[in-house]
Amino acid sequence: MARILVTGGTGYIGSHTVVELMQQGYDVLIVDNLSNSNIEVLDGIEQIVGKRPDFCRMDCLDYPGMDRLLSQYSDIRGVIHFAASKAVGESVEKPLLYYRNNIGSLVNLLELMRAHAINNIVFSSSCTVYGQPSAEHLPVDETAPIQKALSPYGNTKQINEEIIQDEAHADKSLHAIILRYFNPVGAHPSALIGELPNGVPNNLMPFVTQTAAGLRQKLRVFGDDYNTPDGSCIRDYIYVVDLAKAHVKAVERMLAETAEEQVEIFNLGTGRGLSVLEILRTFIRVTGVDIPYEIVGRREGDIEQVWAEPHKANTVLGWKADTPVEDVLRSAWNWEKHLRGIK
Repeated sequence: MARILVTGGTGYIGSHTVVELMQQGYDVLIVDNLSNSNIEVLDGIEQIVGKRPDFCRMDCLDYPGMDRLLSQYSDIRGVIHFAASKAVGESVEKPLLYYRNNIGSLVNLLELMRAHAINNIVFSSSCTVYGQPSAEHLPVDETAPIQKALSPYGNTKQINEEIIQDEAHADKSLHAIILRYFNPVGAHPSALIGELPNGVPNNLMPFVTQTAAGLRQKLRVFGDDYNTPDGSCIRDYIYVVDLAKAHVKAVERMLAETAEEQVEIFNLGTGRGLSVLEILRTFIRVTGVDIPYEIVGRREGDIEQVWAEPHKANTVLGWKADTPVEDVLRSAWNWEKHLRGIK
């Protein structure tokens, strides 16, 4: 079976994608610098799949090291590029770190892919490229205009998409599938892998589950004065396992050479928008655990409301996110309980 390089493969989405790839028979090489993940994730992957993926601790900014690695693994057929810094708030505070890390790593990777005749890349992008869509573009499909990013993180996704398009124009052998995610949540049903941020979480779900587990006194909800039914931000929350399966579909599509364009773009979401407070209330209802929370001021860089029109991914990619949100939230809580030894 084909070998796939997964950068950032011990991270949240990366680890779930590695599991799905291996369960479909792919050989996987993970490259990760462990800046926002833990080596123990490999144990969880091995327990689920029954086999340990190849792993190299390396930063994609290390050009000579990556060059040697790709020489060593000469059978790589495609790359899934997750490795990136990803916290919106942190990117506002440390823009240069985000530009160096997120853009430099992709440039290195594309140069090395050309040098080593690797022609397929799946790129981890984001709905942040749409900014705050206007009312006529909600739900958001792939034809919605790209707007000025509200954060350096979002800007790196826009710039990286442009870099891929430019490189594909220059190198006709390159094929790319750009996946624009909405908001991944939940954990593997085994509770052996899940979202495990180093330090203070930047995403909603770990804050919810850590508060439920007693690690945090209360959850902070950033703003209740948005133009939404309950005043809190609305997002399209997608189950991480469903999201991981889309990457396998993308790899299959490229290796089968059935892509209709050299660069294809797909929105990955459920097509349903839920507010922060709706997620909170649903979590409390399905787990029976109360979550103390407080409303605080808006967070810089946050978008008011966005959710996907996933028709293209459903029909062209042959993929759908259909796990009920209640099951998704239960999976997140089961993962937190597994981590903390809670019965």
